[in-house]
Amino acid sequence: MPPPPTGPSVDYRLARRAALSSLRQGSLDTGDICDAHPELMRAAKNIGESCDIVCPVCSHESLKLVRYVYGADLKRDNGRVVYPDEWLREISDRYEQFTCYVVEVCVDCAWNHLVRAYQAGTKYGGASRSKAAVRSPRSGRG
Repeated sequence: MPPPPTGPSVDYRLARRAALSSLRQGSLDTGDICDAHPELMRAAKNIGESCDIVCPVCSHESLKLVRYVYGADLKRDNGRVVYPDEWLREISDRYEQFTCYVVEVCVDCAWNHLVRAYQAGTKYGGASRSKAAVRSPRSGRG
């Protein structure tokens, strides 16, 4: 399981709810929202994290979570899929700040939606920073 978000976070549940409501009302077609990019589908099928919820479009139990990281400091790691979960911890300890995007993807109907975006890195208390704080001597308390 990946580390929990430590920095500012944006939750996209309201946008998800609006898209699904528009689908049910007929103002959106399934082709408008079940359009996952082939690379996203491949990542979801091969390394996506399983969810406990069913797909909101096709009701199959094939919903997966895929995480991507973006940030100027990431260089060659910019835009990569986070896999395995330990890698997210490693880059959180190595880079000052980046954004992690969590996307839900149905591997059956190609539904995809951004679930959450959050800031991570040493700026937000990466594991190495908290370890360093534990090792540092106490300050001026008598």
